[in-house]
Amino acid sequence: MLKIASERLDRDRQAAPQVFERLREMIVSLALPPGAPLSRAALAEQFGLSSTPIRDALMRLHEEGLVEVFPQHATVVSRIDVKLAEQAHFLRQALELEIVRMLAAAREDPLVDELIDGLNGTIALQQHFAKAGDFAKFMAADNDFHRQLYAASGKHELWALVRSRSGHIDRLRRLHLPTPGKAQDIVRHHRMIVKAIDAGQPDDAQRHLRKHLSGTLGYLEQIRSRHPEYLSG
Repeated sequence: MLKIASERLDRDRQAAPQVFERLREMIVSLALPPGAPLSRAALAEQFGLSSTPIRDALMRLHEEGLVEVFPQHATVVSRIDVKLAEQAHFLRQALELEIVRMLAAAREDPLVDELIDGLNGTIALQQHFAKAGDFAKFMAADNDFHRQLYAASGKHELWALVRSRSGHIDRLRRLHLPTPGKAQDIVRHHRMIVKAIDAGQPDDAQRHLRKHLSGTLGYLEQIRSRHPEYLSG
């Protein structure tokens, strides 16, 4: 099994959530690709933990559909379930279309000024990571862009829900991201979404968001042809 980077955990926090986050990040980034085995004993040794927090972390990953658990046999990273990816996309689009409309309609609220500044800062980071070819940090910044939209609209809990359902669509996005021009398209769409919110234009904000979120599923067959072993459904 792949060696886990930076095994040291924060001893002031519960271990299982930290292990879950480390493994989830590696799965979504494809550092742990579909089909990769996850040995509970090996993970316990690498993290310096008992089997209990490892088991709990793996069960959370199983609940998100990111690993398959075969009792008394093995635990492996699941293949990307296209149907679950499509459902996650549907959920995210439905929520975010309303969120950007709400934010654009509330343009006079001083909190929206703070949001615009934060989003522009995140876009600058994305531009930097895109030029450096650092796709892991680019995706982290991309998620932070959307998280800020939920936070500014008072929908923090819905972001947690969306994130818990997004493992499959996020892996599709990670497969698509290295395509020439893809990262720059994402940056451009983000800029247009921010511009529409800043101008108080709800319809434009929704139009740009819809185009932005459809970018990966629109290329599903190309992704499947390049990585047939990673996808199911």
